[in-house]
Amino acid sequence: MSALSHSFALARDPLEGVRGLPLGDDDAREVWARVAWNLLTEPGDGSAGRLIAEVGAPDGLEIAVGGRPAPAHLAEDIARARERWMPRWRPEGARDACAAAVRAGVQLVVPGDASWPASVDDLQGHRPVCLWVRGNARLLQPSSGAVALVGARAATSYGEHVAGELAAELCRTGATIVSGAAYGIDGAAHRAALAAGGTTIAFLAGGADRAYPAGHSRLIDRIAATGVVVSETPSGAAPTKWRFLQRNRLIAALSDATVVVEAGWRSGSLNTAGHAAALGRPLGAVPGPITSTASAGCHRLMREYDARCITSSDDVRELAGWGDSALFPDPMDDRTDRTTRVIDALSVRTEKDLAQIARSSGLAPAEVEVELGLLALAGGVEQGSRGWRRVVSRAR
Repeated sequence: MSALSHSFALARDPLEGVRGLPLGDDDAREVWARVAWNLLTEPGDGSAGRLIAEVGAPDGLEIAVGGRPAPAHLAEDIARARERWMPRWRPEGARDACAAAVRAGVQLVVPGDASWPASVDDLQGHRPVCLWVRGNARLLQPSSGAVALVGARAATSYGEHVAGELAAELCRTGATIVSGAAYGIDGAAHRAALAAGGTTIAFLAGGADRAYPAGHSRLIDRIAATGVVVSETPSGAAPTKWRFLQRNRLIAALSDATVVVEAGWRSGSLNTAGHAAALGRPLGAVPGPITSTASAGCHRLMREYDARCITSSDDVRELAGWGDSALFPDPMDDRTDRTTRVIDALSVRTEKDLAQIARSSGLAPAEVEVELGLLALAGGVEQGSRGWRRVVSRAR
């Protein structure tokens, strides 16, 4: 038995465990090859990406590890790449990675899955070979759009306040907040999204089971409980400077727009902004006092990179090209009619039954039924298996 066949045989059962379903041989071999590639390479490895794009993950692995000749036009590049790949090759690696993920409650998502975020395919040869996920993987395809809110770890109270306000207001109109779970701006955005009952996605530079920073372990667990925590590296992997920089390209790729809330002249969040610009994603920056070094990076983005000036959630919606979300009245509006009360009682994320909506709105169940019927006709709500939820409609 060849080393590759032995590796596949070892990983067969753990593969089904991490995928949560039986796999045919072809599907299992594809998933196994992607896990093996994930272990061989660092995130964003262009040589691996080009080879996989050309011949597929299993055949590419035969070339990388099994000694099969590479296509002539890639041969020189692959020969150099093998020098960094081969020291990492272990036949039992894919088995161990899948087993560790199962123990940590981490799922594996690969291209072609229903939950695979197609927007990351814009990274082309630098797209991830797979993603390791805690939480609801289906949220990787935000139905009402996603915004990356990023910024400095050493944020000021002004920056954290603005990040929280933007995140909460965007969540109230159904947007998903994407960030990196770091201290400062990232954490403020995640916390505000959770407090508003919205959806938030955290991309980690280490394994999805490895909270970093450790001081945000509880926050990351909360995100996994209602949103999704994502990593490009297998369970247990340590965050490194390179992985932080490469993680940023996923934040930018998944989002419809990236907003830098607060950043110093050389802040790492400018790296995320650079990826957004390279992908053609809209880029915004929040201004700060001209005397504040914490906002120097934002001012630099506006001056040198044509970032849009962001002062409100309306600016963010305009930046992302969403237009007005006119279906629902502003939650801060003074209206007190029955429709508004029912809308306020609903969530864009969690389904609520008739009794819950009646209690929250202070209306009789019969009155709630009438309003839900009218909202359903307008496309503003939908009924699922457990109850009703709000649907935010935008001109995109």
